[in-house]
Amino acid sequence: MIQRICLTFLLVITPALAQAATTLIHAGQFWDGSGNGLQSNVTVTVVDDRIESVTEGFVSAAEGETVIDLRNRTVLPGLIDLHVHIESETSPGGALNRFTLNPADIAFNAAVNAKKTLEAGFTTIRELGGSGVNIALRDAINQGKVPGPRILTVGKSLATTGGHADPTNGWRDDLMGAPGPEDGVVNSPEQAREAVRQQYKNGADHIKITATGGVLSIAASGQNPQFMGDELAAVVETANDYGMHVAAHAHGKEGMLRAVEAGVLTIEHGTYMDEEVMAAMVEHGTWYIPTISAGKYVAEQADVEGYYHPLVVPKAREIGPLIQDTFARAYEYGVNIAFGTDASVFPHADNAEEFQFMVEAGMPEEEALATATRLAAEVLGMSSEIGTIEPGKSADLIAVNGNPLDDIAVMMDVRFVMKQGSIFRQDAE
Repeated sequence: MIQRICLTFLLVITPALAQAATTLIHAGQFWDGSGNGLQSNVTVTVVDDRIESVTEGFVSAAEGETVIDLRNRTVLPGLIDLHVHIESETSPGGALNRFTLNPADIAFNAAVNAKKTLEAGFTTIRELGGSGVNIALRDAINQGKVPGPRILTVGKSLATTGGHADPTNGWRDDLMGAPGPEDGVVNSPEQAREAVRQQYKNGADHIKITATGGVLSIAASGQNPQFMGDELAAVVETANDYGMHVAAHAHGKEGMLRAVEAGVLTIEHGTYMDEEVMAAMVEHGTWYIPTISAGKYVAEQADVEGYYHPLVVPKAREIGPLIQDTFARAYEYGVNIAFGTDASVFPHADNAEEFQFMVEAGMPEEEALATATRLAAEVLGMSSEIGTIEPGKSADLIAVNGNPLDDIAVMMDVRFVMKQGSIFRQDAE
């Protein structure tokens, strides 16, 4: 009996006594995300999935500790993209995919996109609308079944009938039907509340609305307001009750003003933003997510015959080229800006090109990097967990060759990726 008790006791306490995995990362150059510039010769100590310490100099490893030699590279916090659609990727005639791909097909495609995104250095994404596969993928990643970034998703975007995220836009009359709140389509404050609660029930982390028309939807207008003020208020109030924030896709001025007044956290795209909109965003503390990459890409592809539906082409040509200029004006005005690309509108893994477009428009390199680290974490309410390299935070780190504060283009060539203490990419020189 005594032997049995002792054995049971040992089985219980053994896990607690198991030695933690310790990794020493030797960084030749180091940017911690705090805005204090670049440091040289730093050791980041990682224990299991957390950062334990950041130390000057290269600390020698004790017995059982692992050293990762990044002395010829620059180590930075894992990047955050606040506007990604992980389930899909642009292709000629891609609108037909809604009729040809099964949920299983979408899931496998999404898993590939997630892996590419993580290996490109983006350890966290806010996924802004898909079919529901996005929720399952988030859970699979969290459970370690497939590799991918930390995902916070809205599930299905919310729209009004015929609005940008109405899933039946462009369909034949006999297929179109009358989608409702369960499908993310609302036409009253009551339906808006129901739709938010449905997404919560489905497992969404946050809510997204399409406050105006959009470029890629098969509809004529890309900028008309598509929600009434009382509908927007119902969405935001209900989402807040459930601890979720609201992101608002918006191109046109009136739709943006209504969304900002209703209390959305972020404006996505913001193409026709003027000083009145900027002033309202500053007053309400609303964040701007530019997605310059998407604007540039759709403008280019609009000249490729047959790439987009005929209703999409003129919108892509008109709206796409304007977003970078909008970003420049918003930055100069002092609007809060965080990083987001609309990846899927352009190929996944090219997310970091957004940094180059931001710098071209007048934002200094270090500020551009901050939008995808410390500031993006603030938008997510996760500043205590991610966004900077500090003791106690998740061990999300990446490394590049060269100095991104001198040449932001090096962010397109990530060579090392660690997420939550696990290495997902480690390239040789």
